[in-house]
Amino acid sequence: MTQATPSAGRTVAPRFSEEQPLFAGLPGDIAMSFEFFPPKSEKMAEKLWDAVQELRPLAPEFVSVTYGAGGSTRERTHNTVARIIAEAGIPAAAHLTCVDASKAETQAVAEQYWEAGVRHIVALRGDAGEPGAPFKPHPEGYDSAADLVRGLKEVADFEISVAAYPETHPDADCPQSDLDNLKRKIDAGATRGITQFFFSADTFFDFQNRVKDAGIEAPMVPGILPVTNVAQARKFAGQCGAVIPEWMDGLFEGLDERPAARQLVAATLAAELCRRLYAGGVRDFHFYTLNRADLAYAICHMLGRRPVGELS
Repeated sequence: MTQATPSAGRTVAPRFSEEQPLFAGLPGDIAMSFEFFPPKSEKMAEKLWDAVQELRPLAPEFVSVTYGAGGSTRERTHNTVARIIAEAGIPAAAHLTCVDASKAETQAVAEQYWEAGVRHIVALRGDAGEPGAPFKPHPEGYDSAADLVRGLKEVADFEISVAAYPETHPDADCPQSDLDNLKRKIDAGATRGITQFFFSADTFFDFQNRVKDAGIEAPMVPGILPVTNVAQARKFAGQCGAVIPEWMDGLFEGLDERPAARQLVAATLAAELCRRLYAGGVRDFHFYTLNRADLAYAICHMLGRRPVGELS
């Protein structure tokens, strides 16, 4: 195995010979976490629970459950997290935002999480809920994610993850101001950053270098979104500032009525991205599952991860 010559201060993934299979001999020395959204119906709840049970044997570091704009899924998020902790025995993180809630209301929710056994919160500023609408803090609420992190630390000694944006948050004035905001969240007591999804390993490595240059020492965990629907991915990307490469459309063209082929393409793309990240030293991955286990499980398997008890 040869390694590319890095430029000064830049992380560069090693290059592999064409003869070596891309996923050969990986020891499974990765850590992973999985993100779900709260179900809207009994049928969706069953699907979510099936996904949790399928991923459970991989021994994830944690799973997280999202939180709708304005607390619109507060009860379902709470119930889902509580069930995962109580019945699946997996550490679960609940998302919490600053939207449409006073500090007292937010702290009350955090206290309920702590009582339910939740020790990890993903703290987010949140969005207004309407596309393009600017964020407006509640008159008596937290006005930023950094402010929320400080408030949560006053409630209990939560482990706290925050969002990070390799391609800059859409509301940020510039990349540097976005990094400054990330540093404020870490300095307020956050444990790690979890990135929004991206589709180029270099995007993440460049971000890592900028984070280091900004004096941020907390780990940044890459967020991985296996794409099966490019139109849906573009919608997500528009909300978080991610770039969808033009070539991705061509790879999915003609597969609308071929779900199995679409799944194979999606798994291949996401697995290759993860392998490039792995080659560059990444060992922690956060998967946006969209409440499906198959793609995330397959990618972890390709990276060498096996169910606990089956690792060689």
